[in-house]
Amino acid sequence: MSDAVLLDLIHGCGPGCGGASLRDEHVFLLCGTTRDRHEDHLSAACVSSCKSVHALDSGSTAERLYRFKQTVDRLDLSSVRVLTTPRGREVLRAYQEQLFTAVYTFDYRVDALTCPGCAGSAHSDSPGEAVPVEEEVSGFLQQLPALKGEVRVLKSSLIPEGFGHGFSTRNGGVSYIQTLSSLNLFSSRRRRDPGAVVQENRRRLALHAGFHPQPLHLVKVDHGSHVWVLGNAEPEHYDAVVTDRTGVVVAAPGADCMPILFADPVLKVIGAAHAGWKGTLMGVAMATVGAMVRDFGCQARDIVVAVGPSVGSCCFTLDKQQALDFLQVHQDCVPDPESTRPHVNIRLANRVLLLRGGVLPEHIHDDSETQRSCVTPCTSCHPEDFFSHTRDGLNFGTQVGFLWIRGTE
Repeated sequence: MSDAVLLDLIHGCGPGCGGASLRDEHVFLLCGTTRDRHEDHLSAACVSSCKSVHALDSGSTAERLYRFKQTVDRLDLSSVRVLTTPRGREVLRAYQEQLFTAVYTFDYRVDALTCPGCAGSAHSDSPGEAVPVEEEVSGFLQQLPALKGEVRVLKSSLIPEGFGHGFSTRNGGVSYIQTLSSLNLFSSRRRRDPGAVVQENRRRLALHAGFHPQPLHLVKVDHGSHVWVLGNAEPEHYDAVVTDRTGVVVAAPGADCMPILFADPVLKVIGAAHAGWKGTLMGVAMATVGAMVRDFGCQARDIVVAVGPSVGSCCFTLDKQQALDFLQVHQDCVPDPESTRPHVNIRLANRVLLLRGGVLPEHIHDDSETQRSCVTPCTSCHPEDFFSHTRDGLNFGTQVGFLWIRGTE
């Protein structure tokens, strides 16, 4: 596969000493605000041997590199060779940290790159050298238009007004890659959506939902049943969090797995849990209730539970042995146990386990509830509204369920 080659003309690099190395590559010229004409730096022979040449010569450095990433993603490239100076490498690595993930590899070439034709041509007009890179990138991303309409969240009428909450959909963010577009709320080393973009998406969700500028305390998923009681030392991994602190926004991710929200309106205690099929079998939902009871004195019968968008039994299957483990919860959790790859109803499994643990049936809002507006649609069945690992594969986006205790106005 061919590489992307980034020529850093801003900091004084020129390709005059290495044009032959650009053969069969996609070349990008990172220019200053006074445009460096690429014909001044690339010989005709070099241009003709390149697959394409792109001039990045408008807007801030953050905007130029963001456009660079968009083109790299469109070309399905992940390897970037950067021809720059020592100073350029220092600056560009700061932008790389904000705008790229570990999916991309950057090879910085800084030795003997400044040729006589471009010596002393370094520009000082890059905003990134006057404004901190993180601040410049954040400011640029805030200017971008929302994709796929405005931010929209689902709310459960079971959770009372003393709490703020919601389940996000995929609309209203700035993520542009198809399976991550547009309000992806989680950045991973294995996906192409960088941390700065996800932070902007979270900011837009917070503004819409009313908890800006408070951050999301998102559980660090381990697909188990460990619960962090906020205030204790934070574990490296956990699948649920509980607290009685006012104004602290707890959240759980989901993209087929269930984001589940818990609220005790009597003692004002909340929790959020991530329940995939493994966590369901390990009892993460009741572990969350148990932590609320044990650490805060809640009664299970007082706790209300809202189950967010997640994959339905219509679309979710498991290997036969894994699926049959759900028969130990309830026989209706596996509607076709004789199938080679049976369907599994993880939502029903969680309802059954919560009921056994003392949560009242009328205090559970999931897809079995028909008298309230739906907050538990199938993520795989609704591609316009939700992300789905089952449907989209490994480069999937993430929505969240979030909850906080409102303070006294």
